[in-house]
Order: sequence, then structure tokens, then C-alpha cells
Amino acid sequence: MSRSRLSRLRYTIMRPLVIWGGKAGDWLLARAAMSVIWFLRKLPPDQALDFAARAARRIGPWIGRHRTAVDNLRQAFPEKSEAEIEALALEMWDNMARLAAEYVFLDQLFDSNAHLSEDGRIEIVGEDLFRRLAAESKPHILFTAHLGNFELLPIAAAVHGLKVTALFRPPNNPYIADYILSTRRSTMGELLETRVGAAFALAGILEKGGNVGALVDQKFRNGIHTTFFGRPCETNPVVPMLARRFDCPLHPARCVRLPGNRYRLEIHEELKLPRGADGEIDIAASAQLLNDVVEDWVREDPGQWMWFHKRWGLTGRKRRSRPRTA
Repeated sequence: MSRSRLSRLRYTIMRPLVIWGGKAGDWLLARAAMSVIWFLRKLPPDQALDFAARAARRIGPWIGRHRTAVDNLRQAFPEKSEAEIEALALEMWDNMARLAAEYVFLDQLFDSNAHLSEDGRIEIVGEDLFRRLAAESKPHILFTAHLGNFELLPIAAAVHGLKVTALFRPPNNPYIADYILSTRRSTMGELLETRVGAAFALAGILEKGGNVGALVDQKFRNGIHTTFFGRPCETNPVVPMLARRFDCPLHPARCVRLPGNRYRLEIHEELKLPRGADGEIDIAASAQLLNDVVEDWVREDPGQWMWFHKRWGLTGRKRRSRPRTA
């Protein structure tokens, strides 16, 4: 038997085993996650969130991505000591654990029948702006970053009558993704999965006068070359492209985690995007402006951002500074 035929035979035999092994691993991980969720449900919300945060502070430094987080923090804050960097990394794990546990208690953390949760846990800055945007018969884009519990923002919008279709990226584990998707849909309204064609779907929503929300702080392969914390990175041009195509307002929004399992949700007036000599929105300059806004947020609360995310680095071919519209 030739080497090429032997290789094809091995591939034919092994591929189902690899696929089955991957699915089995995903299922086992999902079962473990569901067991943790079952345990957390037995506790009052504050106790559950604090327990998850304490566990994450112990486990986080043993996870491989902890090294990525520490390295990113060192480069972003060269003036900080090693002790300060490690403290921020632990705060990040604390925040991520609370975010995961908060999925279990979304209905209790935010009362969808009131402007604020009954216990005053959530403070909203820009409540009147939410109502004003809801009353306007034109499209809007809201953008945010992975800060605090960013999942509360579309809930706040819905409470104030502002229907927002949120763009999201599901976890790689399909079983966990199904759970999170069902939880999100029950509280956050319309969701659009990040995939090929998502930009056209968003354009269709805006064309009908709808509103969309997007996270803008993730690496995007073959995106626009920009900087973040002074380091080169690639940024998704879709949000500024849509803003240019529909000439619609772009509003920054963020969540700040406060002591005592409390939150401050903020929505701000329209961000004026830079325009070129032709009067149209400059896509590359606007992408950089979004990075600058997010960087300012992260500098205010560095322990509340996902530092283990591989945000930096350039890949692929060099892109034009003015890509085509969506």
C-alpha cells in the first residue's frame, strides 16, 4: 500500500474517534459546568457570586491564559510593579467568575418589570437617553467592551423600551453555548451570532430602523491596523462601516462593577466620528477612535477587562485604510 493511501486510511479511521473524543470532552465539561451552576443556585446570589470569585482567584493563576494576562498587563502598564500586575490579574479572574455566575441570577439581579432592581443593586447613568433613543424612529448603534457585566446593557435597554439586536460570539463548547444562548434570549431580546454574513444581517436591521449593539474590543483577523495601549492590533471595521452607510448615531455604553455586587450601567450621547474631506465617516480613523474610548474605560478599571484575550498582533495581508462599505 502506498504511503498516500495509508495516510488516507489512517485519517478515515481516526477522524471519527477524534470527533467523538472532542464531543465527549465538550459534554463532560458542560456537565461539570451545570453541576457548578446547580450548586450556585442553592446559595443566595451574593454568597454565590462571592464564592465563585474566591475560587477563581485561587484557580486563575494555574490556568495557562494567566501568563498571557500578566504579559499583556506588563506591556500596558510598564510603570506598575509585579505585585500590582499580579493583583490586577487576580481582579480580572474575580470579575470573570462573577460574570459567569451572574448568568444564574440574571432575573434576580435585574427586575425586568422595573427601571432598577428592587434592592437598588443597579444604577443607570443616562436613563433618559435610553428612553429618548427608544422614541426615535431611526436606527442607532450601541457599542461596548468586555467590562464588568456587559450582558446587563441590552437588558437595561429593553427595560426602557429600546429594542437592540446584540451581536455575540458563542462559546466553542456547543453544550455550554446552548445554555448561555437560552439564558440570554430569555432576558436580552434579539441576538445575532457572529458568523459569516453577520454584517449583512446587521445592515438589514438598521435599514429597517432597528438598533444594534456590538462589542468592539476583540481581535479581528485581517481587520484594520490600529493601536490599543500603544501596541499594534487589528480591529473589526464593521461598526464604523455601518455607521457610515446608514449615517446613524453611535453611542458608547459600558458596565462598571461596583463594590458589594452592585453595578453602574452607562450610556452616553452620540460619539462624533471623524470624517474625511468628502464629508463621509473615515473608517480607519473611526476604528482607532473606538479603541481609544475602550482604552480609556479599561485604564479606569483595568481589573474588569479580559486581559487573557489575545488582542494584539497583526496577521494577514495589509488592509486598505478605507475599506468598502458593508
